[in-house]
Amino acid sequence: MGFDPTLLLELVKMKMPFGKYKGTIICYLPVSYLEWFQRKGYPAGKLGALLQTMYEIRLNGLEYLLEPLRGKGG
Repeated sequence: MGFDPTLLLELVKMKMPFGKYKGTIICYLPVSYLEWFQRKGYPAGKLGALLQTMYEIRLNGLEYLLEPLRGKGG
C-alpha cells in the first residue's frame, strides 16, 4: 500500500471528532495527544491513519509539508 497524498490535505481540514480535543483540526493537535495514541493504539479507519500520519510528521520534523496546505482546509 503506497502513500496517499490526499491524507496531507485531510490533516489540515479534518477535525478531531471526539475526546479532549474534539473540534481541533488534526494538524493542530498537541504532540502529547499524538504520543498518547501511539502508546494506546490508534482508532480504526481513516481517523487512525490520519493521527498516525500526523505523529510521524511531527516525529520527523516534517511539519513544513503541511504549510502550503493550511488555509486550503474546509
